Amino acid sequence: MRNVLVTGGSRGLGLGIARRLAAAGYCVIAVARNETSQLNAAIEEVQRAHLGALHFVPFDLAGIREIPLFVRKLRKEFGSIYGLVNNAAIAFDGALAVMHDSRIEQLVRVNTLSPIVLTKYVVRSMMADGGGRIVNVSSIIGFTGYSGLSVYGATKASAIGFTRSLAREVGRMGVNVNAVAPGFMRTEMTQGLGSEQLQQIERRSALRHLPDIDDVAHAVEYLLGDTAKSITGTVLTVDAGNTA
Repeated sequence: MRNVLVTGGSRGLGLGIARRLAAAGYCVIAVARNETSQLNAAIEEVQRAHLGALHFVPFDLAGIREIPLFVRKLRKEFGSIYGLVNNAAIAFDGALAVMHDSRIEQLVRVNTLSPIVLTKYVVRSMMADGGGRIVNVSSIIGFTGYSGLSVYGATKASAIGFTRSLAREVGRMGVNVNAVAPGFMRTEMTQGLGSEQLQQIERRSALRHLPDIDDVAHAVEYLLGDTAKSITGTVLTVDAGNTA
């Protein structure tokens, strides 16, 4: 059974990805600071279904210096890591001119620095094992922009640049690196937008609806699977045609 590490896997999109991959037969290691009731329910559901596996490992990804030891412990406990889904992220909205410096630093640390360092240590083991898959969760905001989300947009744009360059670095070692760029979804992260704003986005989309978590989870599953063996350095947009 292939091991896949999913960060931010205790709720929202990360949990949706973890559930989808477990149902597809992967051994999923969901990483988050805290366990949630939704994650516990998903773990029990996967155990009853007897398909893949779903485990929770607590870790604060903001602790950059602890990441090397964390990856070593994961390899010791679970073995080779076939896939890494860099999903964990935070979002603070607000104009840049009045955003506190500590918030800017926190966004960059969690959304950019942490996944890059985590990938550094995971990809080393992938190269040693002869291959693997990395999927970075970006956002359409990384290439369209959105007022009040300039720092968040910067971190998501960096994920795309990171994806394209790393794909060239590690491709010859059998590691595929791709990104998914979800559009606006009805999740905890978009609660601040309000129902009216989400309805406007919905009306502007080519398909006249918002994508849901499972749409993005299926895209991640595809990029991790054998049928995507010749796809690397690309960004798969899942936004119901919002940017069409």
